[in-house]
This record gives sequence, structure tokens and C-alpha cells, in this order.
Amino acid sequence: MKGSLIIVGCFLLGALLGWLDLLPAWLVQGDVSMYVLYALMLQVGIGIGSDAKLGQILRSIRPRLLLVPLATITGTLLFSALISFVIERWSLAECLAVGSGFAYYSLSSILISQLKEPTLGVQMASELGTVALMANIFREMFTLLGAPLFVRCFGRLAPICAGGATTMDTTLPVITRYAGNDLVFISILHGILVDFSVPFLVSFFCQL
Repeated sequence: MKGSLIIVGCFLLGALLGWLDLLPAWLVQGDVSMYVLYALMLQVGIGIGSDAKLGQILRSIRPRLLLVPLATITGTLLFSALISFVIERWSLAECLAVGSGFAYYSLSSILISQLKEPTLGVQMASELGTVALMANIFREMFTLLGAPLFVRCFGRLAPICAGGATTMDTTLPVITRYAGNDLVFISILHGILVDFSVPFLVSFFCQL
């Protein structure tokens, strides 16, 4: 929760500085955000590769366990597609790109802003990136706050599916608290696989 609030605070601070025109031109017009994206992608790879449990998780993968992240990805994309019929401002592919963030707000928002800029322009691409940022932050917050309700109404796997890519870190404590310690392995595996899919799915839908 604290991390999400810091992200929102940084976003609002950046928006305020840009609105007040207090930033140097090289920072606004340059490729700084692209270099930040490169660094973020490097960090994602390092984080996954250096996980001490990665080898154990990969050796323990059973086909049936893959159904949980598959259900998360399929359900999220289906709901995102349905939303596109309600929100006329954004196309089906753009809504799918936003949904493909799976609560990984930092990576998905930067990716979308950069990849959609050539077709939408700077302003619209930034707006779509902001939508992705807020939608995925809210997803994480809903998981943190709603985990006990999800378990009670939809079963123990529900908060794992709701948490998306965050189930291996930020939402793991609340998942284990309300869904049970025996789901730790599934939660971590789910988070790694969904996390790994984010850059590929977001990039794919942004290119459509």
C-alpha cells in the first residue's frame, strides 16, 4: 500500500512540475523515459533471475498449476475487452494493453506511453499511460483491501487471480493471511508467470 501511494505521489509531482513548466527541455523532449524503461526491464530480469526460489519453482511446475495464471490472464483480457464497448474513447486493443498490466503499473504505464506515442501522439499516449497506471494501482489496492472478501465469496484462489503480477511480492502477505500458507507456492509461481507476460502482452496489443 505504501509503495502504491509513493508511486501516485511521484506521478502527481511530475504532472505538477510539467504543468508549471519547471522542467528543462531536455528532460521533457528527450528519451529519458525510454532509458528508464530499459533500466526497468533490466531490473525485472534481474529480480526474476536472482530469486533463490526460482529453480525450485521451475522444477516443481505441474501442468495443472498453470491453470491459475492462465485463468488470471484470460479473465483480465476478457473483462478488458468488455470494457472497450463501454469506453468509446479507447479501442479494443488499447483497453487490452491497459489490462495486460496485471497490476504491474510502473512497467505497463511506461511501455504504453512509449509504444503508443507514434500512433496516438504524445498527449493521447500519455493519457493512456496514465489510465494504465491508475487502473493497475487500483487493482493492487483492491487486492490488498478486498482479499478477505474475495476468499469468502469466490474461494481461496480468488485473491491470487485478483493480485495479478503482485502475488509474488506486495500482495503475498495478505494472500497467505486470508487464503492460507499452503498457497504460498502457487501465489509466487502465479506472480512470476504473470509478471513475465506483461511486457510481451502489452507490446503485442500496443502494436495492433
